[in-house]
Amino acid sequence: MNPRIQASFDRQSMMATLGAQLVETGDGTATITAPILPGARQQQGFGHAGLTFSIGDSAAGYAALTLIPDTQEIVTAEIKINLLAPAIGDRLIARGRVIKPGRRLIVVTSDVYAETNGTERHIACLMGTMIPVDL
Repeated sequence: MNPRIQASFDRQSMMATLGAQLVETGDGTATITAPILPGARQQQGFGHAGLTFSIGDSAAGYAALTLIPDTQEIVTAEIKINLLAPAIGDRLIARGRVIKPGRRLIVVTSDVYAETNGTERHIACLMGTMIPVDL
């Protein structure tokens, strides 16, 4: 794991609150997992869309961060989510990747899966734009 990216992730108090972990990064990719905790459920007991969106957005952002200089960070300019199925399972897995890198705009996507007993179900897809910012 890239120490700079892990340190950035560790500064996100929201990810800590959700119990999320950055589990893998590569060139233009990042994977984040989070348990579906009792405090992150909606009224029917499914994982809340806010949990799905949060880790999907962060996975996409960290995928972008892998491709920019160490003197910059990433912020989300815009991102859209399509919820495909309820977040039913033990944990969520968000896999982010860069679609089109750039100096000013980076187009990203993220797919989120609900996992139960090792079986994954695709529950959401996100697409957005990240902007590199100087530190």
